[in-house]
Amino acid sequence: MTTAAEMRGRTALVTGASGGIGRAIAEQLGGRGADVVLVGRNEAALEAAAATVRTRGGTARTIALDLADPAAPRKLVDQVGEVELLVNNAGVAPGGPIAEADPAALRSMLDLNVTALTELSALLIPAMVARGHGSVLNVASVAGYLPAPGLAGYAASKSYVLALSRALWAELRGSGVRVVAVSPGATRTAMNPDGTRTAEQVATTALAALDGSSPAVIDGGFNAVVGRVFEALPARVGSPLAGWLLARFG
Repeated sequence: MTTAAEMRGRTALVTGASGGIGRAIAEQLGGRGADVVLVGRNEAALEAAAATVRTRGGTARTIALDLADPAAPRKLVDQVGEVELLVNNAGVAPGGPIAEADPAALRSMLDLNVTALTELSALLIPAMVARGHGSVLNVASVAGYLPAPGLAGYAASKSYVLALSRALWAELRGSGVRVVAVSPGATRTAMNPDGTRTAEQVATTALAALDGSSPAVIDGGFNAVVGRVFEALPARVGSPLAGWLLARFG
């Protein structure tokens, strides 16, 4: 496997890199001398992030692309070529009762949060296995441990990311390829300006996780306790309680 500390001169593909956690991860990888490919929809924001990557000692290139487009993952891999580290960060977090949801918006969320992440992994992991090294970092969420009413679709998508990451971690043991999921809690990003953790803190946790041995890591001590407790609770208790916490603390 390739640890975060061994990324100098190697290619890291970071999706959702125009802001928030994705940008913070890209910038920290720049500080480790990586060749960072930043992917997102906002070209101007990508270029700004790429400039910071270069300032920190890495190289950077940008690709403006909407990964919710079914053709996008294959197009992206064809453009980038060999990747040492795949960071699947791109995602959206629509909320509200499922009975009031726009089915098209739900499909778009699943296309991005689930399908694109899975397809990029399936496209890039075979080459990693063939050369005997590489890593995949999937950004999940504490919501994956807390299926709260009002966040049903989003929480389900992040539960999928957790399950996929854990299964791939076991599937690829001994291959030299590492897969890990990092689950942030309330993080200050464009999606959640009131978050308690910073994107930089999450990025630090995420890259440290690549150097560890666990298939899934939760960012922040309080978040970790909450996530583990809820994972152990029966659904008839956990989901209503998660809904109460969401309403009480946001």
